[in-house]
Parts: sequence; C-alpha cells; structure tokens
Amino acid sequence: MKLFLTTFLVAILVALAMAVDPQEQKSIIVSYPKDTPESEMTELKDAIHKAGGIITHEYNLFVCLFPSHIGLAAKVPAYFVETIRTMGEDHDVTVEDDQTVSINSESP
Repeated sequence: MKLFLTTFLVAILVALAMAVDPQEQKSIIVSYPKDTPESEMTELKDAIHKAGGIITHEYNLFVCLFPSHIGLAAKVPAYFVETIRTMGEDHDVTVEDDQTVSINSESP
C-alpha cells in the first residue's frame, strides 16, 4: 500500500512539473524609429536568441513611401520584455503585446 501511494504521489508531482512552463513565452512587437542604427537591431536580435526567444517577423513600416519605423515580432520569455525596454530606451523603443486587432466589435 505504501509503495502504491508513493508511486501515485510521484506521478502527480511529475505531471504537475511538466505542466508548468518555467519560461512562459510572450508574443511581442518591438519597433524603433527609422533612424535607429542597424547595430541596435542586431544587438536586439542577438539578445532575443540568447534569451531563448524566436523572431517571427521583421518589419519596415512605410508612411507615404518613406520608411517611418523598423521593427520585429518575437516570442520571448516573459521576464525578458523589460530587458528589451531597457536596451532600447536610448532609441525610443516601443514594445507592445502582439495581438489580433479588429475594426469590428466581434472577435475573430
């Protein structure tokens, strides 16, 4: 009986440990003004990869045929979002959640 109970408790603990993600991923969009040095973007990309994140898209946003912002979308560990803000504060970085946007009141 003790062996059964011990085995059962260990199985539950293993299942709980597997269910908890120690590095919860967060989908974000990071954008910089167009005059941001390329080295800043390279540093950001390297830092995202080193933190275990994934870059999903890279953007060049255009307004009236001229680039106005550069940026990227990424999945990063939740704790790393504040690090990105700190890294880019000299270059007016914007960090926001990547989410679905709709003009309707209904969600897709």
